[in-house]
Formats: sequence, structure tokens, C-alpha cells
Amino acid sequence: MDTEGLDEIAVGAEGSVYRTEFLGRRAILKVRSPKGYRAPELDSRIRSLRIRSEARLIRDARRAGIRTPMIYWVDPAAGEMIMEDMGGETVKKHLDEHPEDADAICREIGRDVALLHNARIAHGDLTTSNMLISGGKICFIDFSMGVSLAETEDMGVDIRLLERAFSSAHPNLTHAYGELIDSYCRVKTQPSLVMDKVREIKERGRYT
Repeated sequence: MDTEGLDEIAVGAEGSVYRTEFLGRRAILKVRSPKGYRAPELDSRIRSLRIRSEARLIRDARRAGIRTPMIYWVDPAAGEMIMEDMGGETVKKHLDEHPEDADAICREIGRDVALLHNARIAHGDLTTSNMLISGGKICFIDFSMGVSLAETEDMGVDIRLLERAFSSAHPNLTHAYGELIDSYCRVKTQPSLVMDKVREIKERGRYT
């Protein structure tokens, strides 16, 4: 798709995100950019696999009861995907401006992450910048680093990333993060396995 004139709203290591329209609806276009350091045929194959994988993870997360954008269109050959524009604001921004909402928001996040993990999906980049508040509900976005058939290690990494995100971006919300973990453990099957893995990952970090 020609992106000239579109409103670019994010640029990352894997590509760019734009606001657009699809069949008269507000939409988001994600483009996985070609990498010049890879052979063109290999690059095309990688971008195709990754955009299809992300679309599948978003769909499967939605089936697991998580609010995610609807996928409108995927072009694997071009490494492009168009999805619903959820609107709203990032959880990070909301928590920065409304810390009084933190406990309730974190309980919902904990429940949703547990549902993801129960469906053996790991997000891969769990931060409050990759969650939106739209219509009073949490929406998970950017599954570009996600994993299907996730193992306990993948789930532990998710929780550790979230813990680090809170300690760096929301250092005054330690109580709310505790609510998040409590909610996660109530919904997650065999939560002790994941929490033990989180502790193991933290210990590894101390010696590397």
C-alpha cells in the first residue's frame, strides 16, 4: 500500500504504523519494512512469516477473551496488515495522568495476561505502552514479538518484562503492580510455575 500522505504514528525496529481508512472505517496500517542487510528473497520470506504470525496471534488472543484490534486485511507478500483503530490512549499515559485508577486497571491487566497465558500465548513485549484504554476497557496491541504454543519460560519473560516496565515507568505504583500479580495468579492455571520461572530469570540477570 502506498503510505505517502498517511499519518505515521509509530516507527519501530520492525516497521512503521500509520493511520488510514479501510472500507470507510478508521484503521491502522502496519508495514514491516524491508531490511537491506538481508538477501531480498530471505527478507521477503521473513516479513511474510512474521506479519502472518502476528495476525494469527491477535486473532487467537481475541478468541481467548482478550480485547485486541480486529484484523481487516493482511498482505503477507508486502508484509502489511490493516486492523481496527481502537482509539483511546496508552495505559502508560493514563496511569501517568490518573494514578488513582491504577489498582483497578492493574487487576484487569493481570486477568488478561493470565487468559493469554492460559491460551499458551506470550505477548513478548508486555509494557503499558503496548496496551490501550479504549471505551473503558484494556486493549492489547503489537504482538510482533509474540509466541504461540508458549512455554513457561516465555510466560516468565512476559511477567518479568511487565515488572521491569512498572519499576521504570511507574515506580510509585508498586501496590498496583501487586494487585496485577494477585489477579494474574487467581486466573492463571498453575501460576506458581510461572512465578518460579520469573524468580529464576531475575537470578540469571544478576550473574550475567
